[in-house]
Amino acid sequence: MSLLLRNPLPPSLFHFIPSINNPSSFQSQAMASFSSSSSPSTPSTEQQKQQQNQNLDQNKLSHVLKYHNQTKHHFNRYARGPHGLDWANQPNPFRRYLSSPLLPLLHFPTDDNNADDDANAPLYNSLFHSLPSPQPISKTTISKFLYDSLALSAWKTTGFSTWSLRVNPSSGNLHPTEAYVIAPNSIESLFDTPCVCHYAPKEHALEVRAKIPPGFFKKFFPLNSFLVGLSSIFWREAWKYGERAFRYCNHDVGHAVGAVAMAAAGLGWDVKILDGLGCEELKYLMGLHVFPEFEVPSRAVMGKFPEIEFEHPDCVMLVYPSGSQGFDLDYKELSNAILESFPELEWKGKPNSLSKEHVCWDIIYRTSEIVKKPLTSGDRFLVDPFQSSGSYSEGSYKGYSVRQVVRKRRSAVDMDGVTGIQRDTFYQIMSHCLPSGCQPGGKQRRQLALPYRALPWDAEVHAALFVHRVVDVPQGLYFLVRNEDHLGELKKAMRPDFVWAKPEGCPNELPLYELLRFDCQRLAKQLSCHQEIASDGCFSLGMLARLEPTLREKNVWMYPRLFWETGVLGQVLYLEAHAVGISATGIGCFFDDPVHQLLGFEGSTYQSLYHFTVGGPVLDKRIMSLPAYPGPNVDA
Repeated sequence: MSLLLRNPLPPSLFHFIPSINNPSSFQSQAMASFSSSSSPSTPSTEQQKQQQNQNLDQNKLSHVLKYHNQTKHHFNRYARGPHGLDWANQPNPFRRYLSSPLLPLLHFPTDDNNADDDANAPLYNSLFHSLPSPQPISKTTISKFLYDSLALSAWKTTGFSTWSLRVNPSSGNLHPTEAYVIAPNSIESLFDTPCVCHYAPKEHALEVRAKIPPGFFKKFFPLNSFLVGLSSIFWREAWKYGERAFRYCNHDVGHAVGAVAMAAAGLGWDVKILDGLGCEELKYLMGLHVFPEFEVPSRAVMGKFPEIEFEHPDCVMLVYPSGSQGFDLDYKELSNAILESFPELEWKGKPNSLSKEHVCWDIIYRTSEIVKKPLTSGDRFLVDPFQSSGSYSEGSYKGYSVRQVVRKRRSAVDMDGVTGIQRDTFYQIMSHCLPSGCQPGGKQRRQLALPYRALPWDAEVHAALFVHRVVDVPQGLYFLVRNEDHLGELKKAMRPDFVWAKPEGCPNELPLYELLRFDCQRLAKQLSCHQEIASDGCFSLGMLARLEPTLREKNVWMYPRLFWETGVLGQVLYLEAHAVGISATGIGCFFDDPVHQLLGFEGSTYQSLYHFTVGGPVLDKRIMSLPAYPGPNVDA
């Protein structure tokens, strides 16, 4: 992803925008305190407990909003981070558990003429309409699944530098995300007993961390299913990006969720986050309790902190055959089983060291503690029916298989400023950005379409688009509404002179609106930290989350989950761009509040969390590509 950091002061931002002269400056509003009833009598014990919980929730919300505001970029200053890169302590991007058994997985062809070993491999765009029949779990299918989701995709080299790329993208190519496979049953030719394995992408192999007693998961999950866990090493991102790194780590979790869902779909498997489990259950399920407790200092400090390389548990996903009927999952019973049994397992392997010295950005670790999710045993696991996405221009796709798209995906470094796309192609890409798919007469809200169906909450993220080079779509500012329950609220919160008109030729069921018609290339560049990549593509966009109301209504642990949602959406944009023959990249560096000013947002109701650009890439001929496997013997 493109995350360049430069610090020139720009000229006035809005003077060249039609009909928006002298916009009011952004005023951050003080948070409204929770209302509580007053009584002249002494409150009861229950009332006191409720007030304490209310104050605790308010304190947590205040901290999360403080973190979010503190890590914003402004025209006159950037969020706190290192002044330069300490190359001697660049973190190793490959975690290994030393002395744990290593089980090699199978490799598959990836050249253009034979990119799939299976002649019946589904086409990429077909997955948005229906999933193929589920394949059985075996060494071959587990190998394919990881090869097409979290493995290395290539090595790059120029001069004396060599570095790896992965199927799942990452901010700055730093890859804080680690993955685990928890297999409830034995898998022929791979392991003969249920176990917890860490995935080693450099080797494309599984490291066996612990063996699970047979039958442990049988009463919880359907046949032919397994779990995939994700964790984050904050230090990998903080090394380069300082305090804003917590945002980027959660973008990457979302990209990994999207990558897992797409690879699973190619095998006829469905994916859902088990979000009833809490952080404590996830820690033991993945064996992350073996890391020593990290005592967070009171301020940002430098030194040797090997314990800062711990892994923060993010989520666990159930991978199961598509078309499965609903089943009951008792989260409380599952929690008890995990907390009673997993600490007693024989955990193998010592985690390798990633850096000799570190910098601790304390606010990252305090925020991660505050947004840790507890067990919510009242949650139900729902198997939603698969909802197909809209089909407006299937001819825009190049006929690539799933593997050809996911393994050839790259993050563009520059856009050519020339390439355009057809209007129907643009609408087709937008249709795959919708969470509820294509439902005649239905509204966008629930996440039922691929790959958003992995997320168990209603959509909370929208997209403000800067259209530059789409044939027959005028340049300007547009808005994609991904939860139509928010439409009235959005219109009231945004600028009154926005027109909210459906673009010409736009399908009725696509909730895309023109807001303002003008040449927005210069504006898009300025808002994205003066990066030309935001103005030189076909279109760019900012992802706007309904932030403070979501945290109040659903609790503060939704903060990282909102970033996950942007990452899943970003993953779709990456794959769509490559499937139609162009490219894309995520943009983590943008000026937060000027984006809100442009749209008319005040306070913390809607906040920009992630930017993206799609267009024709400029290839750097100085950089040579090497196969992912076998790669050079370097940790890069």
